[in-house]
Amino acid sequence: MKQDEKTALTDIHYVKMVPVGSVNPNNPLSDQSRAAQIAVLNRCLNDYPKGTIIGKDVTIGRYLVGEHELTMEKVTYHVGFTRKPSWEENQESGL
Repeated sequence: MKQDEKTALTDIHYVKMVPVGSVNPNNPLSDQSRAAQIAVLNRCLNDYPKGTIIGKDVTIGRYLVGEHELTMEKVTYHVGFTRKPSWEENQESGL
């Protein structure tokens, strides 16, 4: 496939869901955790094989803390690949 060509949905054989953010007020994400989530998303979109964002879910949580309203957001990206990346298999075996 040429670099200019778009991936057709029929060519997608593996989908990885990558969450960015959190809606749990009892366990807010640290800057390092959020950076790690973004690093995974960037790896999916830039490493070989390159993934394509085929969808996303947005979750919003609104909480009252005393007199203040807290709004939190989590976006889950659906990244499609033509095949499962080898780095994904290595990552799962390390868990």
